[in-house]
Amino acid sequence: MGHTVNSIIINAPYENVFNTSNDVARWSDLFGGEYIKSEVLEIKGNEITFRLTDDDNKSWVSKRWLFKEQKLAYASRWDPMFPFKFMKIVWLYTEVEGGIKMTWIQDFEMDEKFVKFTAEQICGFINEHSTKNMKIFKDVIEKEAKDQSKSCSSKTKKCCC
Repeated sequence: MGHTVNSIIINAPYENVFNTSNDVARWSDLFGGEYIKSEVLEIKGNEITFRLTDDDNKSWVSKRWLFKEQKLAYASRWDPMFPFKFMKIVWLYTEVEGGIKMTWIQDFEMDEKFVKFTAEQICGFINEHSTKNMKIFKDVIEKEAKDQSKSCSSKTKKCCC
């Protein structure tokens, strides 16, 4: 079984961090080209069903449940499962000195028919990509929060921050 944990501190208000990081429609930009397409298929309450397409033009559907008040999001790969038996993802948001600590936890098991990479190699890929992608999230969210703060402090503009 594979297990990864990666964290980054984002210097922005919780609302900005949670809302932007869970804006699935923006993931093709936020994940640094890892996904060429991110499509929201359905939203029911706090459940988002979406399709991701990678740079090999392979697509899959996942579900994500947002628990904003509890400062977490939970996701599961849905269809097709292959090359995994399962893929579960939890994103935690913790207020810390300097901002919001965003933590991504992924647990998975590879399908025994998938022999291209081992679970250990997949963990390495996930850790490498998570580190790179979290930095993109941080840069985008911090820039947007700073821009929003500037526009809110302008005396010539009205703001609903």
